[in-house]
Amino acid sequence: MQNTSTPIRSSQATYRERLSPSLWLLGGAAVVAPMASLVFVQIDRALALVIGVAVAIAVVALLVGLAPTVEVRGSRLRAGRAHIDVGFLGEPVALTGPEARAARGRDIDAHGWHLIRGGIDGLVVVPNTDPDDPVGSWTISSRTPDRLAAAIRLAQRS
Repeated sequence: MQNTSTPIRSSQATYRERLSPSLWLLGGAAVVAPMASLVFVQIDRALALVIGVAVAIAVVALLVGLAPTVEVRGSRLRAGRAHIDVGFLGEPVALTGPEARAARGRDIDAHGWHLIRGGIDGLVVVPNTDPDDPVGSWTISSRTPDRLAAAIRLAQRS
C-alpha cells in the first residue's frame, strides 16, 4: 500500500505510507515453498505441496504484515515504532538517487535514528533539535520523500 494524503484534522493522518517489501523480495521469499516441500516429499507428495504453499503464503504475509508504517498525524511523526513531536525536528531534506545512497551509506549519522528499507530509493533526513535527545537526526526511507518532507513541514507550521 502506498500512502495517502488527507486534509489536516487532529485525528487523521496528513501522510501515511507502509514500507512494504518490493516485489523482488516477495518473489524471493516465495522460494521457500519448494524448499519446505522437499523436506516432506518423501512422506507424502500431496502433503509436501500443501505445506510448501502454506509456508510461502505465511512468509509473504509476514513480510507484508510486519512492514513498518511512516505517518505524520497532527504534530507527531511516527516511523515504525518510534515517534517524535515535529516541534523537535528541523528542516526535512528529501533525497533520491545518488544523494539518498550517500545518506544511507558513507554520510549516515552514526548517532541518528534510522528506518531504512532496501528496495526503497527515496529518503528523508530530518535533524533532531531536541537538546535532551541523544539522537542527532532521523533518516527514513520513503517512496515519496518529497511528500513526506512536505507533510512534516506542514505539521511544523500547525
